[in-house]
Amino acid sequence: FFVLKTFCSVYEPMKSINLLKPDAESLWDKLDHYYRIVKATVLVFQSPTTGLFPTKTCNENPRAKIHDSLYCAACVWVLALAYRRIDDDKGRTHELEHSAIKCMRGILFCYMRQADKVQQYKQDPKPSKCLHSVFNVHTGDEVFSHEEYGHLQINAVSLFLLYLVEMISSGLQIIYNTDEVSFIQNLVFCVERAYRVPDFGMWERGSKYNNGSTELHSSSVGLAKAALEAINGFNLFGNQGCSWSVIFVDLDAHNRNRQTLCSLLPRESRSHNTDAALLPCISYPAFAVDDEALYSQTIDKIVRKLKGKYGFKRFLRDGYRTALEDKNRQYYKPAEIKLFDGIECEFPLFFIFMMIDGLFRGHPEQVKEYQDLLDPLLQQSTEGYPVVPKYYHVPADFVELEKKNPGSQKRFPSNHGRDGKFFLLGQSLYIIAKLLVDGLVSIKDIDPVKRFIPPQDQRNISMRYSNQGPLENDLVVHVALIAESQRLQVFLNTYGIQTQTPQQVEPIQIWPQQELVKAYFHLGINGKLGLSGRPDRPIGCLGTSKIYRILGKTVVCYPIIFDLSDFYMSQDVMMLIDDIKNALQFIKQYWKMHGRPLFLVLIREDNIRGSRFNPILDMLASFKKGVVGGVKVRVDRLQTLISGAVVEQLDFLRIGDTEEPPEFKSFEELELPKHSKVKRQTSTPNATELEQQPDINHTDWKNKPIHEILQKLNDCSCVATQIILLSILLKREGPNFITKEGTVSDHIERIYRKAGSKKFWSVVRFAASLLCKLVDSLAPSITNVLVQGKQVTLGAFGQEEEIISNPLSPGAIKDIIYNKCNLQDEREAVLQQELVIHIGWIISNSPELFNGMLKIRVGWIVHAMKYELKIRAGEMPPVDLYQLSPSEVKQLLLDILHPQQQGRREAVIKVRIINQWNNLPPEVVDAPTLEMF
Repeated sequence: FFVLKTFCSVYEPMKSINLLKPDAESLWDKLDHYYRIVKATVLVFQSPTTGLFPTKTCNENPRAKIHDSLYCAACVWVLALAYRRIDDDKGRTHELEHSAIKCMRGILFCYMRQADKVQQYKQDPKPSKCLHSVFNVHTGDEVFSHEEYGHLQINAVSLFLLYLVEMISSGLQIIYNTDEVSFIQNLVFCVERAYRVPDFGMWERGSKYNNGSTELHSSSVGLAKAALEAINGFNLFGNQGCSWSVIFVDLDAHNRNRQTLCSLLPRESRSHNTDAALLPCISYPAFAVDDEALYSQTIDKIVRKLKGKYGFKRFLRDGYRTALEDKNRQYYKPAEIKLFDGIECEFPLFFIFMMIDGLFRGHPEQVKEYQDLLDPLLQQSTEGYPVVPKYYHVPADFVELEKKNPGSQKRFPSNHGRDGKFFLLGQSLYIIAKLLVDGLVSIKDIDPVKRFIPPQDQRNISMRYSNQGPLENDLVVHVALIAESQRLQVFLNTYGIQTQTPQQVEPIQIWPQQELVKAYFHLGINGKLGLSGRPDRPIGCLGTSKIYRILGKTVVCYPIIFDLSDFYMSQDVMMLIDDIKNALQFIKQYWKMHGRPLFLVLIREDNIRGSRFNPILDMLASFKKGVVGGVKVRVDRLQTLISGAVVEQLDFLRIGDTEEPPEFKSFEELELPKHSKVKRQTSTPNATELEQQPDINHTDWKNKPIHEILQKLNDCSCVATQIILLSILLKREGPNFITKEGTVSDHIERIYRKAGSKKFWSVVRFAASLLCKLVDSLAPSITNVLVQGKQVTLGAFGQEEEIISNPLSPGAIKDIIYNKCNLQDEREAVLQQELVIHIGWIISNSPELFNGMLKIRVGWIVHAMKYELKIRAGEMPPVDLYQLSPSEVKQLLLDILHPQQQGRREAVIKVRIINQWNNLPPEVVDAPTLEMF
């Protein structure tokens, strides 16, 4: 037994190692020393077939983790960079560079064999459809199924993309052909949605409770953000590339990752108050945090809560490799993590991260502090090379003593064969840190894409795709006013508002954003790999603020808020004005590119009808004055503004001789009779009220014969009556049943448009619900709530609710809404969507309004709003909530959340609502134990 134990352990305390004296050695000798270390402790384990590195090196278990192999490749690459300083390197630069290339291509090989998973994941990001994170080290085959292992690790894919860009920027050739370019582009599509995809995180366990559930992790979102910034506009063929080897990134998706990261930090996730996994996110290699104060807050919390004598804990109550952890169970029992309190293993690896962080930030005292802490912890191999233990643990015999008196017991290194001879991740980072400390490479060498930008240099950044904006943002947004018809242009001109029509801006084409989405469908397509192009995702405000060159055409796009095919909320002019102001604020805050953003304001004739004309005119007048909602704007002709804008070349749409060019439909000027004039239709309240009141009852008609329903449908002109009849036909006969006006679904769609034009909001909501309409940005709005530490519940008041604790896809949210929210009233399914959008915006801008609320129960909010309208009405019949415009619904919500503006009555209502929403007394809401939420 003792012989076996001695044989498996290759570590000995580092007593006899003679540390280098760099000043007394030549550059060749210094590098030769590290070359021998790398060869003996890292490269000796590299697979000769795939180039991957095994996770464990002492047994016959041939598993390679992507995450670990990437750091091994980085170590070898950094040493190769150091050897570039020597003229006659005896072939070592070539050897080391190509060892790194072999590993990166090995990972690419493993990933490309799972191209079908990438295609599935793009459409529906689930743990069962993601790329694997562990492969057979020699064959690249899958090792574990999704049931056996937490493969969904966005941080691993993001780290691969980040190191791919860094290495190619340094001159390595890793990507060889167009198949590989299109595959990398599809990986970018997957990573773009990191902000709303819960994963298992760096430790592969998901929730802190290790129960198989996933969470949204700051470390994963941060690495995704960093990877997207690095690869945006990057040419994968390096200096020898051309236009079709460039990678495109959705700027709005990147920005949502940035916003989500800033909202989550300094926390790691909902269950992890802090985590050492944040170190590679906020420091080397990702440097994902732009805000220096947020960086300091996050790293201070990590050090304060996790630092120990032997390293950093991964997170509090981490049971990994502790004496009390049951190695035979994959998951923990409920509340089992309490057993590990105070006896968590400590990892010297994070002392190395802190050393590298100090080197980048120019803090020599930090480097010395952590080097002094690390040196006594190092072991040595039988050859005399330094070895970084994976962790230090408390043996079973001393657990109780350690719990009684934390820090009193000696910890022992993981050096008894359990994790093999070498912990390659720690070994690799140690070598990188030592090369930096000894001055053999510089921080600029290992970060050629300038992920790290010192605070004093941020003002002068000139990179095209910088993640850093100016310290004082005084951006001027360029605005072009576009009228949909010539007669509208003439009409607005009488009020001093100068506009252009689509014909007047030719040859520039104006597109709705859906056409740009259609163009992006061609990005990343690869039939051999079974990969489609960009998923059907809307283009956001940042994307539509650029100019595009597509198949020889110059194209500008108007934002989705002006899109008629969008959710009905955009048909409320007051809501539209609010959205325009919010969009301009958003662009001002988050536009980071050189060149001015170009914002198209599309004015439709429908916008100026009725009582809404004056608000529109006021907004247009503020554009003329040069300030809208506190944002500086410059209004001019589109042809004039183009010269200062950002131009994106969509060269991936190149067409061969045998290919038919895709057809795109630009925004057409409204065809109207010559000399016709715009008529400002005044509202007629009595007629409107009459048209919104049906003359039938759903209960009386739901069982009547079909021919009677069809006859009534043909005879009546009231849209409120028509929509009730159509709802009955829809449920009984289906959407394809033929009426006089076509199919039932087509007829409902026409009523939806007609009622929206006339602002019959109750009818609009009924029709939208029957058509199962889904508002854009619903998933990001829910994510905005979740990252603030809240839960969201959807469902009708008094009925079973669906609790949402993790971000969901739009499809999953749609299923919940149309299964849970329309049980009492069809219209509530779309009303709850409106409220989710409003709540997502409010909580991002005024999170204090939701203090004390752990769950935001949307169905209860609807109930509270109805209650509020009943109180306001007094003895009179209350206003129907569903007849309010979307802007009035938003104001009512704000009134409930701002009790101080409405007096004591509303304050009492809010307290009552909070207690109902959470089922908690106020003293519990303020309790410190709720920090985990």
